[in-house]
Amino acid sequence: MKTLRALAIGTLVWIFGVSAFTAFYELPLMENRYAQANIGLALIVPFLVWFGSQIYYRKAKATHGIKLGLLMLLASATLDALITVPILIIPFGGSYASFFGSADFWLIALEFVLVAIVYWYLNVRPKQQLF
Repeated sequence: MKTLRALAIGTLVWIFGVSAFTAFYELPLMENRYAQANIGLALIVPFLVWFGSQIYYRKAKATHGIKLGLLMLLASATLDALITVPILIIPFGGSYASFFGSADFWLIALEFVLVAIVYWYLNVRPKQQLF
């Protein structure tokens, strides 16, 4: 398993995810912009994780999708704790508890892992022989 590679790809997914969240937040579509940004992020994360999985599995085929998904999630959640919450959440009245205790966060975290597993299952796993 190439742990540093998975963490680096998770970092890229986080960068694009935060950029997407910020872009969706700035669009004047809904009255509740935070909910709007979370909906947009929930829609874009599967594509980001799918693309990240595709990049990872170009060189490493032995890693199960759940491990890759958890490592990418670890990188993203760590960067959320170090950067996102202090810069984007706390200044607007939020807290670490409100961010990491939110159902939105955990649903997106579940997306991370499930998309990586589905990618592995469809494109990487050893094919079972019938005979």
